[in-house]
Parts: sequence; C-alpha cells; structure tokens
Amino acid sequence: MSYKSILVNLDIDGPIVPVVKAASELAQRSNARLTGFCAADAYLPVTGAEGAELAAQVWRQMRDDDERRFKELRKEFEALVAGAVETDWRATQERPTYALVQAARIADIVVTQATDGAATKDTARRVDPGSAVLQLGRPILVVGSDTEHRVGRKIVVAWKDTREARRAVADAMPLLQAASDVIVATVASVIDEWARESIGDVVSFLSRHGVTARSETVESSRETESLVELIDRHDADLVVSGAYGHSRLREWAFGGVTRSLLDEIRLNRFMSS
Repeated sequence: MSYKSILVNLDIDGPIVPVVKAASELAQRSNARLTGFCAADAYLPVTGAEGAELAAQVWRQMRDDDERRFKELRKEFEALVAGAVETDWRATQERPTYALVQAARIADIVVTQATDGAATKDTARRVDPGSAVLQLGRPILVVGSDTEHRVGRKIVVAWKDTREARRAVADAMPLLQAASDVIVATVASVIDEWARESIGDVVSFLSRHGVTARSETVESSRETESLVELIDRHDADLVVSGAYGHSRLREWAFGGVTRSLLDEIRLNRFMSS
C-alpha cells in the first residue's frame, strides 16, 4: 500500500510553507501526485435596503480579491514543490470545509494545517479541522505549526480498541513502514489483561506488515495529558489516532482526546474516522 494521490489544503490567508513542504516530501517518498487546494467564501455584508447596491459591490470586490489570491497561492505552491513531483491545482469560491470534503474523493490522504486548533474561528476562510476529520472519508494529516522536517520519523500510535483506531492504523501503514521507531501506546485509567492483549495484537499485526513496533501502557485517569506527555517523552514527531465522534451530528461533536490532539497545534497528527 502507498499513497498515490495527496491533496494538500492551503488556507487562503496562509501561511502555507510548512504544510506544502510536508506534503511535498510525503509525495516524493510515495511517488504520488500532489494536488494543491484552496477554498474561500466571500462575506456578504449585512445592510439595510438602502445599502444593498454598495454591499453587492463590496462582495464582488472580495470575490475578485480571492481570485487574485488563488493565483498567487498557486504560484507559491508550485515554487515550493519546484517540480519534485507531479502537481495539480484546484481552487473554488465555496465554504472551505464543505469544499475540501468534496475534493477529498480524488485523494488517498488529505494534508492540512490547523493554526487555530480544533475549531476554526473563521469558517469562511479556513477549513474547520474538527468538522473535516469526521466528514472526509479519508485519513487526514494535520501538520504542526513548527514542522520543518520529514514527518513520521518516530511515531506514537495512540491505541484504543475501536473501529476508528483500527482504521487509522491501516490508513497510516505507509508512514508506519517508513518510520525508524514506532510505539503503540495505550493510556487508560485501568490497564487490564484485555488491554494488554489488544495492544499486543496491534504490535503483531504491524510486524506482519514489516513494521517493528514496541508497546507501552500508561495507567492514568488523565488520558489526554498523559498521552501528550508520552509523545513528548519519546520525542515523537507524529501521533496516529482514531478520530472519535459521539453524536449523530459527528461533525460538530467529537471526543475529548480528538479535540485535545487537534488543539496541540505544535504536533503532527494523523487521524482517521
């Protein structure tokens, strides 16, 4: 298994350098086609009837500005990739999260950045990562704010025996196979025999796919805090996890660990749901 089509989301107001570099490096490793993507929606100013014409003019100007910005971003994207891989470009004037979810059908994996953490403040200008991760139907790699190197040298798999975590391990296999160190970690208030058997099965599964992994368990009621401490202790540059929703309206309600990991904007996070 390998990624043959990678979609990298660029926020219209930037910055784009860290996310493009990370996506380009992954595309080079995978011999994949890299598609740059940007979406933004112009605000329609709210006015009374007497200001309708002026509001329409302002709205048209905003859309024209966005079109110019799309062209600038495309040039910057192509300059950063510098011909290292085959590229494509897509841009649209639409709500970014909705547009990205639609575009994800062309990709094996989506790469993005989340400078605001789990919930974007301006959903007309930026993808909302909490919504996207639960709607894409594709794995998502959320690039950390300080990323300046290859992502995935040392990986922590945040293991919980759920459908989402199983999906994440399978989806992350190309990254896991290329890593120099993989730790499968379970953090729970009680580590019982069932938990140890579960994590052991994951290590064995990875071994059959050529991944040498080791396991670690942490007994703690502070699940999120202890997981982040473990990631930092091992100096991991990527955490792989399931994205857990607990509502029929999953795009608006997701589990505490998912939200907390998305809020850790310095980390590189790989998630599937």
